[in-house]
Amino acid sequence: MEKRLTKSNNKMLAGVCAGIAEYFSIDPTVVRVAYAVLSVFSTGFPGLLLYLILMIIMPANANAE
Repeated sequence: MEKRLTKSNNKMLAGVCAGIAEYFSIDPTVVRVAYAVLSVFSTGFPGLLLYLILMIIMPANANAE
C-alpha cells in the first residue's frame, strides 16, 4: 500500500504538521516545533501562508477513527 500525505486526526489546529510527521514516521512534536521556529525566524512569516495553503489542499485522513 502506498503512503499518502493526509491531515492527521492527531491535530492541534488542522492536523497539517501531524500529517507530515505521520508521513515521514517522526514525532509530531518535532515537526510542530521545527515549523514554529522556522516560521518565527523567517522574514514575513511565510510559514503562516504555507500552513493555510496546506490546510486547504491536504486531504483529510480517510481512515478516521
